[in-house]
Amino acid sequence: MQRTRLNTLVDITGDRLELLFSNPWRRISLSLISILLGFFMGSAIVTTAGQRAVWDIPAAAILFAFTELISKLVYARRDRSSENSLAVKRRSLYIDVLNLFKIGLIYSLFLEAFKLGS
Repeated sequence: MQRTRLNTLVDITGDRLELLFSNPWRRISLSLISILLGFFMGSAIVTTAGQRAVWDIPAAAILFAFTELISKLVYARRDRSSENSLAVKRRSLYIDVLNLFKIGLIYSLFLEAFKLGS
């Protein structure tokens, strides 16, 4: 790809965000925010899709596909990186945040299912 100003700006911004969140406390706080945002989005999607019975099945299919794609992205990358290098590398910040968002989303769906079951 050609090096344009926009491409350079996006690369520099991504590198600076990685550097900013290399501090463990900032990374933990971003991880916590990601889990809570996933939890919020899960309960919001379930309640809005559940108001009309028409959207239950498509919403469930979309959420299932989203979680499976995220899992494939996260865990396939981990397997490839462990085979190629002996040193343990830290996963990308974006991959960690996306995986924690998925975990919060799934946890929210389990709690909603327990609420409906009782």
